[in-house]
Amino acid sequence: MLIKVIEFLRIFGVGLAYYLGYQAGFARETYDPMAQLHLMIPLVVLFIAGTSGFEGLFLGKQAAEAKGYETGSNYQKQSAFALIAMTVTALIVWFLNWGIHAELTVFIMFLLFFILSAVNHTKEAIQKHNFKFQNINRPFLVMMLLAGFAYPLFKVWPLL
Repeated sequence: MLIKVIEFLRIFGVGLAYYLGYQAGFARETYDPMAQLHLMIPLVVLFIAGTSGFEGLFLGKQAAEAKGYETGSNYQKQSAFALIAMTVTALIVWFLNWGIHAELTVFIMFLLFFILSAVNHTKEAIQKHNFKFQNINRPFLVMMLLAGFAYPLFKVWPLL
């Protein structure tokens, strides 16, 4: 049950980050993709990587079972530590206001991790016929994540 609550929190949090980010980006007379990304990046990393890291460390057995994976793996803990490190880094960059280049660096690392994770989940579904919802939803959620970031990323690129 707690795994489902965390999954809901993750999706709700990303939706909130998109809402607040798009509000910030369109708050002025001219669109400001940097303001939008400055808000969206740390929130999305917090809600996805942060909750996933927490889940992997403290609810590892339940999280693995929900996805149809083996339980008790040290790789699961290692992945959770990486996600927590990513989250802490995103928050440090944001609180210390290191700028859009640092924020985008954290985001690219985050995005690559989750794209590769989606590929892994897809492979697991195809090769091992693991069609648990927590497993097969990952590629679609990553595509939705990319869709929500596409506009501000394309708009910020010429400004860098």
